[in-house]
Amino acid sequence: MKAFTEEAVKKELSELKDWKFADNGIERKFKFSDFSNALGFIVQVGLLAEKNNHHPELFNVYNKVNIRLTTHDADGVTKMDIDLAKSIDKI
Repeated sequence: MKAFTEEAVKKELSELKDWKFADNGIERKFKFSDFSNALGFIVQVGLLAEKNNHHPELFNVYNKVNIRLTTHDADGVTKMDIDLAKSIDKI
């Protein structure tokens, strides 16, 4: 799978809420009311990732969750990353 150009990624991101392009990946920060809600969200993301066989980098501190998507085999952002971001946005 071939990585998108930076220009193509930015065009795709125009359809996504609050995702940013950085270091050959896309990232988004989420904030929840408490740890339980943040953890529940992480579990839902994990189930989506497993279903799509595409696994994000997840970072959690208390009520904050940061997600980073990149396709390591392609050394950049691919359709798999964009599709997973769109699915995450529907949670």
